[in-house]
Amino acid sequence: MRVSAKSDYALRALIEIAGRDDGGPVSAEELGRLQDIPHGFLQAILADLRRAGIVVSQRGQSGGWRLAGSAADIHIADVIRAVDGPLVSVYGLRPEGVSYNDSAVILQHVWIAARSSLRDVFENVSIQDLADGKLRDDIAARTSDEEAWKPH
Repeated sequence: MRVSAKSDYALRALIEIAGRDDGGPVSAEELGRLQDIPHGFLQAILADLRRAGIVVSQRGQSGGWRLAGSAADIHIADVIRAVDGPLVSVYGLRPEGVSYNDSAVILQHVWIAARSSLRDVFENVSIQDLADGKLRDDIAARTSDEEAWKPH
């Protein structure tokens, strides 16, 4: 899986919003400055997140962006889907929608298994977890294996 800049920026912006002690709105300018995200790109990301019901905007002097709901109820998978679409796609199709001949049909099972593995993590890590800097033990354990850190 390739994590796009769009997904990474979206998650970083949401961590920043969720980490606010006062729970007040944060301007796009401040989000961009704090997380080093280009303003035009961030505006497009925030619009995607608003369409998905993840954030809301507040107009006015003290306006900005805030979460539409609880940070504990927004998961990494929700954010990726909002800005980039399905977690796994095969030439633009969801894994269950691809067709192969008999000799390659096993590939579809690999794509489904990969999606399942991503869901195990992305659907179980919330924006609140990220803002708190804490992961569930089973997810954190995946990072304790030295092989997980090595490029292949």
